[in-house]
Amino acid sequence: MKRDYVTIVSGLPRSGTSMMMKMLDEAGLPALTDQIRKADADNPKGYYEFELVKKTRQDPSWLAGATGKCVKMVYRLLYDLPDGYQYRVILMRRNLDEVLQSQEVMLERSGKGGGTLSNDKLKAMFQAEMEKAARWMSERPNFAFIDVNYNQMLAEPRPQVKRLNDFLGGDLSEQKMLEAIDPNLYRQRKS
Repeated sequence: MKRDYVTIVSGLPRSGTSMMMKMLDEAGLPALTDQIRKADADNPKGYYEFELVKKTRQDPSWLAGATGKCVKMVYRLLYDLPDGYQYRVILMRRNLDEVLQSQEVMLERSGKGGGTLSNDKLKAMFQAEMEKAARWMSERPNFAFIDVNYNQMLAEPRPQVKRLNDFLGGDLSEQKMLEAIDPNLYRQRKS
């Protein structure tokens, strides 16, 4: 199937975006990545990042080679995507307590400190920002997006994978997507 759009995997840091990139890549949707950021204890299967997305506002030329591929982009950078391309965005959602805990563990491991906002304020801010991004995309004719819940993907992957495959045209290997999900990497859990 020829995809005439750019597939963007987006969300908060630590929301399952790397897992989703691996799922799509294994299923037949090539990942646009530069391998600069190597796998580590926080992401043992790799980060699947592409540094040029951080400079999209100044130089969006990388998009010319992104049609028919998937690329990871933190939600705040979605606003920098120019008109002239079609985008299908997979917006990863995850329990915000788990996101914050995972971010704390990652910061501790790297020797960096966290911010000064309380977890409650951070959760409220992240929730509002994600809703704002979803509203913004829904108002743009060149954007289509789907919410994918990381926690549901791990608990009941088959219906989530089917829904995702349908969103992306229906020709990806659902079995390969299922095989790419590694529940052992689900380490910061909140019930």
